[in-house]
Amino acid sequence: MSSIFNSLHIGYSGLNAAQVGVDVTSHNIANADTEGYTRQRVVTSAAHPVNLNSGVSGNGVNVTEIASVFDKFVFDRFVSSGESKANSDFKRNTLEELSTYFPEIDGVGIKADLNKYFDLWQSFSDNPDNESMKIALAQQTQTLSQNISQTRDKISTLQSSIDSQMVTYVDEVNSMAKEITELNVSINQVESIGNNNANDLRDKRNLLEQSIAKLIGGEAFSGMVKSNTPVDGNIATDQGGYSLQVAGFNLVDGSSFHPIGITNSTNADGLHDLYYERQDGVKIPFEQDIKGGKIGAILEMRGSYANSLTGRSENGILQDTIDMLDSFATGLIQNTNNIYANSATTQMNSNKVDFDNTISLLNTDKNFKEGNFNINIYDINGNKVATRNITIDASTKMGNSSLNEGDVGFDASSIVGQIKVNKDDNGDGSAINDVDDFINPVFINPTGANSSDGSLNFALKSGFEAQGYTFSITDSDTQATNFAGIMGMNRFLDGNSAKNIELNRSLANDTSKISAAAIPVDGDNQVASQMINLQFKNMDFYNNEKKYTDSIYGFYDSIVTNVGSTTNAETIRNDTITANYNAVSLEFDSVSKVSMDEELTNLIRYQTSYGAASKVITTVDQMMQTLLGLKQ
Repeated sequence: MSSIFNSLHIGYSGLNAAQVGVDVTSHNIANADTEGYTRQRVVTSAAHPVNLNSGVSGNGVNVTEIASVFDKFVFDRFVSSGESKANSDFKRNTLEELSTYFPEIDGVGIKADLNKYFDLWQSFSDNPDNESMKIALAQQTQTLSQNISQTRDKISTLQSSIDSQMVTYVDEVNSMAKEITELNVSINQVESIGNNNANDLRDKRNLLEQSIAKLIGGEAFSGMVKSNTPVDGNIATDQGGYSLQVAGFNLVDGSSFHPIGITNSTNADGLHDLYYERQDGVKIPFEQDIKGGKIGAILEMRGSYANSLTGRSENGILQDTIDMLDSFATGLIQNTNNIYANSATTQMNSNKVDFDNTISLLNTDKNFKEGNFNINIYDINGNKVATRNITIDASTKMGNSSLNEGDVGFDASSIVGQIKVNKDDNGDGSAINDVDDFINPVFINPTGANSSDGSLNFALKSGFEAQGYTFSITDSDTQATNFAGIMGMNRFLDGNSAKNIELNRSLANDTSKISAAAIPVDGDNQVASQMINLQFKNMDFYNNEKKYTDSIYGFYDSIVTNVGSTTNAETIRNDTITANYNAVSLEFDSVSKVSMDEELTNLIRYQTSYGAASKVITTVDQMMQTLLGLKQ
C-alpha cells in the first residue's frame, strides 16, 4: 500500500530528475563551442506504479537514459560532403598554383619567349653573317630553354611537395584510426552496463571518422542503426560492432587496427606508394583505389600509377602536364636539330645511343619514321659532289661500326652498313668520290658487341677536312625519318626533354659557330629560313604511346588550355560542392548542435521542476511533523 514515505520518494525522484536535467543542460552549455560535440537530453519515464485497493498509484519518475540527439543518416551525409569538399578544395588550390606557372594570358612566359626566338631566326636569316645576331639568338635560345626547364622544375617541385603532404596525412590517418580502436573498447565497456550511453566517447569517434574522411575518404559500418522516435525523431544511432574501410580494406575492425603502409623505394622519382599489409604479411598496393579526401586529391594530381619497369608515374594531372611539357620540348629539340643537321660540317656526334643496335629502329622507343634521308658531300666552293640516300624501313638497324663490307655479320641494310657499302653515288664509274669514301661512321666507347652505349660519330675521313670538304644530313620532304633530330646529329639544342633542354654547349661557348647556312658559302641562309618555317609546320609530338600532330604553337597552346580548362572546371565544381556542404552542415547543426536559447529554456524548466519537487518534499516533511505530533 502507499504510504507517506512513498510520497517522500516521489518528491525525491522528481528532485533527482531535475538535478540530472540541470547537469546535462550545463554540460551542453559548457560544450556549445566544442568541435564535434552533440547536444544531449535527459530521457525520463514514469516509475513502476504501486497497486492499491483503490487503484494504481504513481511512483515518481525514473531517468531512463541520457541520449545524444544524433541522426546517423544526416551525419553520414555530412561526412560524405566534408570528404568531397576537402578533396575539391585541395585540387582547386593545387590547380590554381599550377596555372600560375603558365602566365600566357599576360603576354609573358614560354610562348612569348618562343615568339622572340623565331623572330631572332628571322633577323639572323636577314643577316646570316652578323656576329651580333648570333649572340642575340644564343641568348634568346638560352632564355627560352631556361624558362621551359624552370616551368617543369616548378611542376615537379609541386608534385614532390604534395607527395610530402601525403606522407604527413597518412601518419595522421593511422594515428586517428588507432585512436578509434581504443575508443571502440571504451565505448563497449561503458555501454555494456544497463542503459548507459557513451555519448562523449561516441562524439570523439565521430569527429575522428569525419577527420579521416576528409583526409582519405572511407566508409564506416556498424551492426545496426537504432532509432528512438518516441523520444525524439532526430535520434538514430549506430549500435553493435564498428569498422572503418578505406578503398575496400578494413582500417579499423572493432578493436583491431590495420595501418596504411607507405614507401618510396620503388618509385624512380622518389614519390611514395601506399599499400595495405594483410595479417599474413602480404603487401597489396591500393593507391589506385583511393579517390576520396585530400589523399585522393593528391593521388589524382600527383599520379597513382607507376610503371612497373621504370617506376615513374604514368597518370595524374601534374604528371600529365610534365609529360606534355616534355613532349613539347622533345618535339622542339628534335625538329630543330633535324633542320640544323642541314648545316654542312666536318663532324657530327650523336646523343648517347641507349638502345640495342641489333634491333629495328622502328621497334625502339625513339619514334623513328619509315622513310629516307640523304647524306650530302660539299667541296670547298659549296658544290655538292656526292649524295647517298639512306633508307629506314622495318628491317633497318643501327648496325655494327666495327664491321666492313665483306666481313661476316656485315649488315648492308643497317644505317652504318648503308654508309659503308661501296656504291657509285654519282654514277660516274669512279670508286673514290662517293659518300663511303668521305664518311666514316664509328660508335664512340661502345660497351659491347650488341649495344651502343656511346655516341655515333659521323666524320670526314682523314685528309678531306683539310681540302675543305663538308657534309650534311637532309631529311626527305615526303618521307621524313627525323633520324638526325632523334639522334642529335650536329645539334643546335642539347637535351631530350623539358628537364635538360639547352643551347648546344659548344655553340654557347663560341657563338661564332652558329650557322644560318646549309652550304659553306657566304650569305647562305637556308637553315635559318627553314627554322623560321618550323613555327608554321605541323610536327609529331609523342606522349607515352599517344601521338599528337600540331604546330609548335598549337601543341603548346593545348597544354596551357588544358591546364586552364581543368582549373576552371574544378573551380566551378568546388563552388557547387561547397554550397552542398554548407547546406548539409546547416542540416546537421540544426539536429545536433547546441542551441543556447533552447538550453536556457531547459535550465529554467529544470529549475522550476527542482523547486516544485522541493516543495513536495517540504510538504511531506510537514505532514510527518504533524503525524509525529499526534502521538504527543
